[in-house]
Amino acid sequence: MKRNKPKYKQIIDAAVIVIAENGYHQAQVAKIAKQAGVADGTIYLYFKNKEDILISMFEEKMGVFIESLQAIIEDGGTSSNKLCLMIKNHIEVLASDKHLATVTQLELRQSNKELRLKINGILREYLKLLDEILIEGMLSGEFNTTMDVRLARQMVFGTIDEAITSWVMNEWRYDLHSVIPKVQQLLLKGIQA
Repeated sequence: MKRNKPKYKQIIDAAVIVIAENGYHQAQVAKIAKQAGVADGTIYLYFKNKEDILISMFEEKMGVFIESLQAIIEDGGTSSNKLCLMIKNHIEVLASDKHLATVTQLELRQSNKELRLKINGILREYLKLLDEILIEGMLSGEFNTTMDVRLARQMVFGTIDEAITSWVMNEWRYDLHSVIPKVQQLLLKGIQA
């Protein structure tokens, strides 16, 4: 399978850098190939076009978030602890990769509607895991039992998303890690019973 080959990952990682530095629309396949250290034609052995690279990149990188959140859920603990770990993990992954943060927070949002729909489909799996944490907390009485799960999910993800977007828009001028406890406290106070 192509995804398991080293060049696939090289191209994905190169695409993150090239798209972050040039913008999606200016990120030519040739630039991605050069960054990956492969011939232009090699790209087409793995991807149909630039759009396919972007979607594959998002699937690959979102997979890291999904796997981490699944592990957090499986490890047990309170729903509050799971939510805090989810917030911490999400922010830390993007704080450690400015290029990926730029792509996820800015470039993916500038893509066309069809592309955004595909990206939203990939994101949906992650948000379902967040719902699991929220519902578990409601059932245990740890979180407000009458809260609207959909609205709570939007509040949690939206707050994390905006904190990271603000950091990217401010050109990484402050330590993103410093917002983790603030976001955790703010969100927990909003949903705890």
